[in-house]
Amino acid sequence: MTDLPGKPTSASRTTLSHIMTGHDTNLLGTVHGGVIMKLVDDAAGAVAGRHSGGPAVTASMDEMAFLMPVRVGDLVHVKAQVNWTGRSSMEVGVRVLAERWNESTPAQQVGSAYLVFAAVDADGKPRSVPPVLPETERDERRYQEAQIRRTHRLARRRAILELREKRAAEGLDD
Repeated sequence: MTDLPGKPTSASRTTLSHIMTGHDTNLLGTVHGGVIMKLVDDAAGAVAGRHSGGPAVTASMDEMAFLMPVRVGDLVHVKAQVNWTGRSSMEVGVRVLAERWNESTPAQQVGSAYLVFAAVDADGKPRSVPPVLPETERDERRYQEAQIRRTHRLARRRAILELREKRAAEGLDD
C-alpha cells in the first residue's frame, strides 16, 4: 500500500451546489443527464484531489443511476466522498439531490454514481494516495461495498481481455 498517513473520510468530503437553468435542458425540457454527470465528475474530482493532496484524473465512472428527472429551477446538491483507496486509486461515491429553489421542501435524491480516480504526478504518472479512514458505520459500509465493486471491476476487465485474446487467437479479431 503506502507509507502515507491515513486521512479520515470527512477530510475531503464536499458538496457542490448549482441552480439548473434553461441552458441545462434536453429536448424533453428536463436537465440533460450529461450536465448532471459533469457536476458529479467535478465534485468527485475535487474530493479525489483533496484526499490525494494533488492532481487526480477520472479513470472510470460506473453505476451512474438517474432516479428521477431534474427540472429547470432545481437547486442540485452533489455530495461526494472517498469510499476506498488503493495504492494510487480512489473510489469516490456521489449522491445527487435536488430541491426546488423557491420552496422549503426537503431535497430528494435524484441520482448516484461511483467513480474511480487515479492520483498522478506532474508527468501524469501514478502516485501514492493516503489510505482512507472510515469514521462512521456508514463510512465502513461504503468502504466494504467499494471493495466488492473493485473486485467486480477487475474481474470484468480480466474476462473481457481473455475473451478478446481468445477471439484474436481464433482469427476473429474485430
